[in-house]
Amino acid sequence: MKGMRMQRQPDMAAPVEALGQIASEGFAQGLIWTSAVSDKSNYVAKGSQDAEEKALHAAITQASEHTVEMISDASGDAADILEFQLAMLEDDTFEVSSHEKMATGALANTAWTTTLDDEIAGYLASDDEYFRARSTDLIDVKDRVLDALLGVKAEAIPDGAILLADDLAPSAFLSHDWLGGGIILKYGSATGHVAMLARQRGVPAVVGVKNFDVLRGTPVLLNAATGQIVANPDQATRQAFETAKEVFETQQDLAKAFAVKPGQTRDGTPIAIMVNIADPAETETIPIEHVDGVGLMRSEFLFGNSYGLPSENLQLAAYAKVLKWAGDKPVTIRTIDAGGDKPIAGLTVEEDNPFLGLRGIRLSLANPDIFAVQIRALLRAAVLGNLKVMLPMVAVPDELDSAIELFEREAEKLAEQGIAHAMPEIGIMVEVPSVAITPERFARAAFFSIGSNDLTQYVLAVSRDNGSLSYLARADNPAVLQLIGNVACYGREHGQAVSLCGDAASDPALVGALLGAGVETLSVAAARIGMIKAAIAEIDLA
Repeated sequence: MKGMRMQRQPDMAAPVEALGQIASEGFAQGLIWTSAVSDKSNYVAKGSQDAEEKALHAAITQASEHTVEMISDASGDAADILEFQLAMLEDDTFEVSSHEKMATGALANTAWTTTLDDEIAGYLASDDEYFRARSTDLIDVKDRVLDALLGVKAEAIPDGAILLADDLAPSAFLSHDWLGGGIILKYGSATGHVAMLARQRGVPAVVGVKNFDVLRGTPVLLNAATGQIVANPDQATRQAFETAKEVFETQQDLAKAFAVKPGQTRDGTPIAIMVNIADPAETETIPIEHVDGVGLMRSEFLFGNSYGLPSENLQLAAYAKVLKWAGDKPVTIRTIDAGGDKPIAGLTVEEDNPFLGLRGIRLSLANPDIFAVQIRALLRAAVLGNLKVMLPMVAVPDELDSAIELFEREAEKLAEQGIAHAMPEIGIMVEVPSVAITPERFARAAFFSIGSNDLTQYVLAVSRDNGSLSYLARADNPAVLQLIGNVACYGREHGQAVSLCGDAASDPALVGALLGAGVETLSVAAARIGMIKAAIAEIDLA
C-alpha cells in the first residue's frame, strides 16, 4: 500500500549496527519494513476429494496466469527466472502427486505443501550450487499457490522502505518498484536470483545479516557499498553516511563521464572495451558509441523457456538485431553453453558432476542435429555484420576441428540451396586449463576469449557459485594470472586476438592485474563500462 505509514521508533533508541555481504551496491535510508507472515495452515476444507482437487487446480492456474503477466513485463534474467517458475507451475507431475495424497485424505494445502517440500529438499541436497539456488524458485512457486488457495494477498511494500526479511522470493522482488528503498536479508546469497535482479535494477541490497532484529518502522541507514547497516543512527553516523554516499555518487558520476571515452591507460596504451550481453533487448539501453563491440553475446537465452529448442529463423532474428545495432563493430556470439549450471530441457542431461560433464562444445558436438540449426543461423547472420563465433568449454584441439568441420558442411548446404551466408571467424573460450597451459595446440582458433569464471574455478578447485568460498575464487590468484598471461603472450606473438570476458573484467579492483598480465581487450557488463574505463585511466603500463 503506497504511502502507508509505518510506526516510527523513538530517536533516543540506541543505535544497532550490523554488517552484511554486499549483494547490490548503493545507498538507501528509510524505515524498516517487515512483511507480515501469513498462516499457511489456515485452510478451510472443501468437503470432498473432487472439490479439493478443483481448488488446487484453480490455485495453480491463478499463479500461472499471474506469472505469465509478469513475464510480459520482464526481460533478460528476470524473464528467465519467471519462465522457470512457469514451467514448474505447468509441470502436472506436481499436481498429480498432490492428487495421490488427496486420495488418502490429505487436504489440498497439505498435499501441495508436502509435494513441493519433497522436491525442494532434493534441490537443497544437490551438490550443484545451481540447483540449490533454484530451490528459491520452488519455494516461491509453493507459497504463491498456497496464497491462492487461502485467498491471501501479500502486503505491498511502501515506497522508500528498507525491507528486512529472512529471504525474498524473486516474484516478490519483481512485484515492487523499489523507489528509494533497499533490501536487508538475513539469509539469501550474493549470487542468488534476488541479488542478481537487485544489481540489474540498481537496488541497494545486503544479505547474510543474521543478527539484526529491529522492529518495523525503525529508521535505518543502508550502505550497500560496504555492507554496513545502522538502525537508530545518531547524528554523527548520519553525517558519515551522507559523506560516504557523496563519494559513491561522485564515483558513479565519474563512471558516466568515462563511459563516452575510449579505453586508455594513463600512459596512453589503448584498451578495447567490449560489452557482454545476454539478450538482444539489452542493446536498447547500451549506446554502441560507448563500446568497441560485443565481446560476448550469450545464446542460451534462446534455448529452453518458452522457446524450447529454437528454430533457425528465430535464432537468425535475434543475431540480426544485435549485428544491426553494432554496425561495423565486431559481435562475438558464443554457441550454446548449456550444461554445468545451465540445464536446458530437451538438451542437457542430469549428471553427478555437471561442471565436469557434458557441457559447452561437448554437448553441441554430441547433438549435431541441434547444433546444425544454430550453425546455419550463424552462417546466415554473418552476411549482416562483423560476426565472430566463439566455442565454449573447448578442452582439446579435436573439438575445435570438429566444430569447424560442421560449419564448413552446413555452409556447403546453404550454398547448394542458394541461401546467402558467410563463414565467420571461429575462436574459442579459454576456460579449461588445458587450453591456457598449451595455447599453441589451438593455433587453428581465430581468437581466444578468456572466461575467467570457469578458468578460476578449475584452477583453484572452487565452485564459482559457492558464496562461502568466494574469497578463494579470485582471478588475481597468481596461478590464474600466470595462465592468463601465458595466453596473452602467445596471442601477441602469433597474431591471435586475446580478450577476457569473465566477471573479472568487470571488477575495477582486478583490472590492473589483468592488464599487467598482458590482456588488452576486456568485455564487461554494461553497467560497468564507465567504471572500468575510469579504472584503466589510473593505470600506467609504461
